[in-house]
Amino acid sequence: MRILITGAAGNLGALLASHLLRTTPETLRLMVHRRDVPRELREAGTRVEIIRADLRKKETLRPALEKVDVVVHFAGILFQARPERFLPETNLGYFKNLVDVALECGVKKVVLISFPHVEGPTSVENPARGRMDVTPISVHAKTRLEEEKHLFGKIETPVSLRVGMVYGDGILMIDAARWLARRRLLGVWREQTQIHLISKIDFCEATTRALLNPDVKGIYHLGDEGNVSLQEFLKIACEAWRTPPPWIMPLWMIYAAATACECFSAVFSTKSPLTRDFIDIGRVSYYGDTTRMRRELQPELHYPTILDGRETLVKTGLLNGER
Repeated sequence: MRILITGAAGNLGALLASHLLRTTPETLRLMVHRRDVPRELREAGTRVEIIRADLRKKETLRPALEKVDVVVHFAGILFQARPERFLPETNLGYFKNLVDVALECGVKKVVLISFPHVEGPTSVENPARGRMDVTPISVHAKTRLEEEKHLFGKIETPVSLRVGMVYGDGILMIDAARWLARRRLLGVWREQTQIHLISKIDFCEATTRALLNPDVKGIYHLGDEGNVSLQEFLKIACEAWRTPPPWIMPLWMIYAAATACECFSAVFSTKSPLTRDFIDIGRVSYYGDTTRMRRELQPELHYPTILDGRETLVKTGLLNGER
């Protein structure tokens, strides 16, 4: 089997590629745009092919998609000011280009990495169940839902993995939180926001099975068995990192910081580490029904809750928390 990973130079794309390389015999085609993949993937030998393509330009996508059995799509743009201006193009428009060329090349299975926020606010008592007839809150969620709808209307074997928050050392957002916590800059709003977590090894194994199992089709929520809020998770993480707990901050102050980041980004053409839409999506409580995941992808979790997987927050370069 030949697997194409778009956004392979990104955090989760590279993580999955490394996992597939270690645990499967499959051939990997890693699609990148400007950045390179990590060195271990560049030096992996004949099982790994790295190809540059631009999702804006269909003509560059054909070499990437020819003779591919399954596509897993990560690619996207984050950390830029005013995402409402570019996400309709960079999420939905670029994805349509990918799907169009995949169809021309005879690709029958496409796996989209999504998130439970596309169903709006959900909870343990009222979990996300794979609905599409909803109106999400943030621009990120709205455009990702439109991607899902397009996928399911075009591809023979569509798969959407609605992934909870992936945690572990080496995960971009987790490492950013640790950096802030060590400098006593980490803050969070007071209102309790429920989140659904999944460790990076459980994410990789569930996604691998979704790629390799020909019977997998439809929407799957990936998450663990825990029931925590964002505020509780950050407290647990800070204890693991041996840093002070996060500041509890007024919501207006967090939005003001996001506005300042976006203004600086717009004026100086830099990345924006915080945007107002990130806060909008971050304030949405989310929890997915993982029944299909546990039945068809990942019956047993390595880390059923964050308390079981807390050690993975502090060990470097590990997928499974083992040395």
